[in-house]
Amino acid sequence: MLNKVPEVTLYFWIIKILCTTVGETAADYMNDTLGFGLDKTSYVMSAALIIALFFQFRARRYVPGIYWLSVVLISVVGTLISDKLADDLGVPLVITTVLFAVLLAITFAVWYATERTLSIHSIVTGRRETFYWLAILFTFALGTSAGDLFDEKLGVGYWPTVGIVAALIALIAVAHLGLRLNAVLAFWAAYILTRPLGASIGDGMSQPAKNGGFGLGTTGTSFIFLAVILALVIFLSVTKVDRTENQSGDREELDEPDSVTV
Repeated sequence: MLNKVPEVTLYFWIIKILCTTVGETAADYMNDTLGFGLDKTSYVMSAALIIALFFQFRARRYVPGIYWLSVVLISVVGTLISDKLADDLGVPLVITTVLFAVLLAITFAVWYATERTLSIHSIVTGRRETFYWLAILFTFALGTSAGDLFDEKLGVGYWPTVGIVAALIALIAVAHLGLRLNAVLAFWAAYILTRPLGASIGDGMSQPAKNGGFGLGTTGTSFIFLAVILALVIFLSVTKVDRTENQSGDREELDEPDSVTV
């Protein structure tokens, strides 16, 4: 197969943050506003994710529409898994945060042990793609639990959380670009942090002013961000500016860590 994921450009990070925001607000919209409840929302979104991943795995190359639809849906499902454990089952956020961190670490360990690379420029086999999407799921679940723990339980607030997480992502970028922090490590660290960043942005925009938000509601916030995601995906489908330079599937070149840019 050709590489199944996009080049890591500014567009990648913008859409990723938008997807994480939608993951937070869309889950709340279906759960509370539409009255589906957590269980029904989980069933519906999990079924939609399975269908999207079916087409993603069948594709032989990166297709922006299929790929980013899968990211949007997996962001919602990751949020729902965390919420189910914390809200319905009463598992403390500290425990869910540690649990998802361990599961993500195990996924990375097994992925590297079997493939000898964690580079997203090497997603050229079905097994690597399976590891990739499993890691993505756990990053969203981990980011949700960690973000809720930091934002709600510690009383930091939505916008201060946005500032703190954005600063951490900036430090990772500086460490990679200026101090030669390993590109793969920098990518995955930033990828995890975009989840609480996007979720806090979503909460800050959707929650009422008395709670420190902009009062747009989950409906308005979800549709605004979905519209922007759709516009960007159409742009990328037409221009193809986020296609990786190496589409040959050559193992030696794709395994080079420095091929991943942040």
